Amino acid sequence: MSGSPPSSPGGHHAGPSSTLTVVGIDAAGRPPHPGALAALAGAGLVVGAARHLAAVPLPAGATTVTLGPLPPALDALAAAVAAGRPAVVLASGDPGLFGIVRRLRTAGLAPRVLPAVSSVAAAFARAGLPWDGAAVVTAHGRDPRPALNACRALPTVAVLTAPGAGATELGAGLVGWSRRLVVAEHLGTDAERVTAVTPEQAAARSWADPHVLLSLAGSGPCDGMRADDQPAAAPAGGWALPETAYAHRNSMITKSEVRALAVARLRPRLGRLVWDVGAGSGSVGVECALLGAAVVAVDHDPTAIDLVRANAARHGVHVRALPGRAPDVLADLPDPDAVFVGGGGTDVLAAVAARRPGRVVVTLAALDRVAPAVGLLRAAGYAVDGVQLSAARLADLPGGSIRLAATNPVVVLTGELP
Repeated sequence: MSGSPPSSPGGHHAGPSSTLTVVGIDAAGRPPHPGALAALAGAGLVVGAARHLAAVPLPAGATTVTLGPLPPALDALAAAVAAGRPAVVLASGDPGLFGIVRRLRTAGLAPRVLPAVSSVAAAFARAGLPWDGAAVVTAHGRDPRPALNACRALPTVAVLTAPGAGATELGAGLVGWSRRLVVAEHLGTDAERVTAVTPEQAAARSWADPHVLLSLAGSGPCDGMRADDQPAAAPAGGWALPETAYAHRNSMITKSEVRALAVARLRPRLGRLVWDVGAGSGSVGVECALLGAAVVAVDHDPTAIDLVRANAARHGVHVRALPGRAPDVLADLPDPDAVFVGGGGTDVLAAVAARRPGRVVVTLAALDRVAPAVGLLRAAGYAVDGVQLSAARLADLPGGSIRLAATNPVVVLTGELP
């Protein structure tokens, strides 16, 4: 996809403002960044929670706004920025981690950020654990069930808690799951306490608010921890989306039933590159991108390339869409981890196999093309399996009856290098 340089929703340039600074305050009330005191000394407006305002030296004559409801503070900050008046926002830890930076950007304000150590980083440090493969979620100010389910599903999760959605409640929800919990209270203060407990033990006691909860799988220090910095991040809207979720030409689109299997066979994830060859609408590539993969889509038809870009934009993902006829257009592409071939002959498949991706998925409507494709992949060293998919969808009839409407049968071949 292509477009103009990014800007904030309010129309301001994406670069940081010279008049608005967000200063992170650590749990002990110390602003560690060298530029924090200088920013405060020149501020005409300082916004923060009462405990943060009390923790730093405020310049004489500066206006202060104590955070409660956020809209009045945002209005005051916007007015200060518009007038060129230096303003500082005080926030806990790293304000870019589930903090106020997102809200400021949404309001059209682009701050300079001077972070402190986040409470999550501090909690892992106190526990002496790596956290490059951790998922970080929050139960603060929202339904805690997604945070709880993340702890149930993933081996290493940090949860920012809230009253009524803390270690007591999450521990109760994790009873029956093999998890170790670490609860970090009063981080950075004289009252700091880091406690390792079972879910049952967490549920049976009260904890100081707010605290950080670490949910860990396995019995050893790093058992179950991912070493590839790739916590799961499945798309909230799902995958194998209906054809109506995509713009396409005359139903020229990989049907959702076929797409479900193709995407499963491609195994897209963060850190992998997928080619979508003969992309058409780009539905397969878009769904691979939704699951975290980098995607290059190619098609000889410029109209198809426009559809791919439009569909990627519609679903909020980046797909590099290139016009050109395969196999020639493939020559200059970076080596893929997996390739979906939705169009082209054996010359295209041969060019794909020559690049040695770990997995190749091919969809074929014509049966006479199946045997040559299987033979080509096997000759290239791929183990090949295949299935013919023939779906019949429910369709309404007049009078309330229901019939089955058949979709065209498709053969899906999967080649995998040993």
